[in-house]
Amino acid sequence: MERQSDMKLTLNTTYLNFPVTTGGRKRQMKMIIDGQTVREFEIELAEGEPGLWVFMDVTEFAGKEATFEVDPPLENLIIKPSDQIEGAEDLYQEKLRPQFHFSSRRGWNNDPNGMVFYDGEYHLFYQHNPYGTGWGNMHWGQTISEDLVHWTEQPDAIYPDALGTIFSGSAVVDEANTTGFQTGDEKPLVAAFTYAGPTFTQAIAYSTDRGRTWMKFDGNPVVDNITGGSDRDPRIFWHEPTGEWVMVLFLDEENSQRFGFFTSPDLKTWALQSELPGFFECPDLFELPVDGDSANTRWVLHGAAGEYLVGQFDGKTFTPEQERLPLSRGNCFYAAQTFSNIPADDGRRIQIGWGQVNVTDMPFNQMMLFATELTLRATDEGIRVFAQPVAEIEKLHGQKHAWADLTVSEGDNPLSDVAGDLFDIRAEMSVGDAAEVGFNIRGVDVMWNVAKGELSCLDKVAPLAAVDGVVTLRLLVDRGSIEIFANDGLVYMPMAAAMADDNQSLGAFTRGGAAMFKTLEVFELQSIWT
Repeated sequence: MERQSDMKLTLNTTYLNFPVTTGGRKRQMKMIIDGQTVREFEIELAEGEPGLWVFMDVTEFAGKEATFEVDPPLENLIIKPSDQIEGAEDLYQEKLRPQFHFSSRRGWNNDPNGMVFYDGEYHLFYQHNPYGTGWGNMHWGQTISEDLVHWTEQPDAIYPDALGTIFSGSAVVDEANTTGFQTGDEKPLVAAFTYAGPTFTQAIAYSTDRGRTWMKFDGNPVVDNITGGSDRDPRIFWHEPTGEWVMVLFLDEENSQRFGFFTSPDLKTWALQSELPGFFECPDLFELPVDGDSANTRWVLHGAAGEYLVGQFDGKTFTPEQERLPLSRGNCFYAAQTFSNIPADDGRRIQIGWGQVNVTDMPFNQMMLFATELTLRATDEGIRVFAQPVAEIEKLHGQKHAWADLTVSEGDNPLSDVAGDLFDIRAEMSVGDAAEVGFNIRGVDVMWNVAKGELSCLDKVAPLAAVDGVVTLRLLVDRGSIEIFANDGLVYMPMAAAMADDNQSLGAFTRGGAAMFKTLEVFELQSIWT
């Protein structure tokens, strides 16, 4: 439908579709209903043939008349009302679309937010630009899963308003209704987020319908700006021993970046209790048993770049017991969070990170890394976090190729008859006399250098020593990425890796001698979108 800018529309469809040219002129668009600006965003509106279409869900405004203002004006403003997303027939079929990692239908995603389990469903929110494939217009997108594998995208959950765009945060189930938000049988879900406006403040929103719709608390903000900088990324959780809520917040003071620890009885009023310097953005804090022993636990404090501290937490102060260590050794891991409210009879600590996998000429950009289970284990060097793919990956297993006690000499390739682009590869390798052992994944080497005790992929290198003469490798291969887990997850190396469309080959190789693959299993994986 073609109109002159500005324009009016009566909203009687599910969606409004907007034509976009990536890299085009940026314009500010407002949607005004009953004299109030209900949506405002930046968009690269197409002036000719669009490169992609983006959409807005307007079901909540059904029957209303909306005025659209565009600045600077566009001579021919095109908006297509429809009950379908423009181009929906191609959704999830795009050639660069990850096939078992979540990515949004349209637009940009970055940090995972608000990860919470409630009533059989995993809720994953995320930083979302619905109107373009670059960063901006931060909303909370939302997707829901019953198995951590198959995801159903929902309408965006939390929208920008006059206080700012919606930056990262977390969510919990308010089991005891400390907020007073509960209205029926459903427990309230409460999300804490950052308003990124002229002043950065912390706010909350809540849902009383199992996360389908969200209301912002009318007493926002709940934490005013503290440092004068971009304080952000509240991580909230219930601390049972003290009977209080805890918030860990990144305090962005110039030359003094740190995490602040706050407490609250009701998620609305917060008191700063302590601070810890040296971390940057997107905190997470959780307790884990060491080697599965519930009588011997530690707390893990995690930052956006994938570094962590192991120590003690008394509800107010975190006390480190070891030096800071890297969880991720890869090139595409950032801002990971773990799920709140996983049931005790499950007991896992499940993490998802932002997969920084850039794609071009697609209607989406970036992805989420595959869900991993985190455990704490004692090693000779101290207590360490291990990461392994959640067991639910097996729901995607297709044809299996398996070998046992396989000797591979230089020049051999036992995988020469296996081809494709989606795999779960598991190997247990003994040293032999080879200098190097590894895999070639569609032209990308994942290699263990035996003499140096190093694992490498592209430009990333991590220490990797044999344990009783054996190294284990696990590779999750998707379009555009390889997630590498070594020695049962002691080394975690998620990699963005450009692989040629016409190269579907796999290789297992040695250099400088032979090695024994005690076990080698290759599972072809199914797409989560089919």
